[in-house]
Amino acid sequence: MTEVFINDIAVFLPNEPVMNDEMESVLGQIGDKPSRARRTVLRSNGIKSRHYAIDPATGEPTHNNAELTAAAIRGLAEGGFDLSSIDCLSCGTTIADQLMPNHAVMVHGELGTPPCEVVATSGVCLSGLTAIKYAWLGVAAGEFDNAVATGSELASAVMHAGRFKPEVAAKVEALEQHPEIAFEKDFLRWMLSDGAGAVLLQPRPRTDGPSLRIDWIFERSYANEMDACMYAGAEKLPDGRLQGWNRYAPEEWLERSMFCVKQDIKQLNQYVMYYTVEKPLLELVTKKGIRAGDYDWFLPHYSSQFFRDQVYEKMRNADFDIPQERWFTNLPAKGNTGSAAMYIILEELLHSGRLADGQKLLCYIPESGRFSTAFMQLTVVDPATVP
Repeated sequence: MTEVFINDIAVFLPNEPVMNDEMESVLGQIGDKPSRARRTVLRSNGIKSRHYAIDPATGEPTHNNAELTAAAIRGLAEGGFDLSSIDCLSCGTTIADQLMPNHAVMVHGELGTPPCEVVATSGVCLSGLTAIKYAWLGVAAGEFDNAVATGSELASAVMHAGRFKPEVAAKVEALEQHPEIAFEKDFLRWMLSDGAGAVLLQPRPRTDGPSLRIDWIFERSYANEMDACMYAGAEKLPDGRLQGWNRYAPEEWLERSMFCVKQDIKQLNQYVMYYTVEKPLLELVTKKGIRAGDYDWFLPHYSSQFFRDQVYEKMRNADFDIPQERWFTNLPAKGNTGSAAMYIILEELLHSGRLADGQKLLCYIPESGRFSTAFMQLTVVDPATVP
């Protein structure tokens, strides 16, 4: 297989940063009282600012998901890449703007670039990395001379208060005793935000700045062992199964806030760290012979600072202790952008001037949809060292 390099990364974060005290005015208030969950969640997650594709003055959307993604890709052109030469466009997202056609063809249409191979990857946080993996394998196999992969999220589209109003109206009596939407829905409104990232993959490193060689990408699903934890467009039944939106009458879609993102918090806290950190790391150590001391940087994607020490604990359980001073995250300033998060983390580190030739990076991306995880190893390549 041919070596493949990330030669540029671009991100797009819509509008001005939204600070914690501004969030409810932008996303809207559910019911007649401010959220009781907001302060609790923000105190734990450590996020100070984030971005929404919402005009704070009007409450109207400023971008759709395809537009966010296309804006990130155009950032690659600012770095000198000719977008008309894209061989493969691989796009991952959690919730596209429509059920069909797929997200990637909508991005391609938004760009208006010449015909190319286009693929969309579905999922939650891992969809951004599976997009990279498809592009990486295509370039490595010689199928493409270049590929652009993306991760993007438009969480605000399903987190805005207006999406919950019919459910509030349908549950007035219950809400008199519990004035906010059930915590598994409400807490996510203070966790998720908008953004997009794009990476340029080529079989040769760039000559005017550092590149990141993709050494390997390791992914695992544990859906054979675990029920769904984070979901949208469905209801979770008492036996743990999901029942999809097409099994409900249209009026129930509104009454149940069917298309809003929900998460089983109890299941998340009990299992997410074991299944996304400890269990896969034990397999990785055996399969690839990696050691914690091999890595100069650990880039974790986690939804909340609440999980940081738990990630570290499970790493040590797997005898894989990377000291936290070698960790890099921008969660507090950029928010939790799901499938776009690793792009946004990598973009900041790549352009920070802090990387040196030969350094190894280990990226970690968990997904609580039905408990999946991924790790990616990158090596910094400085053009001065390339023959």
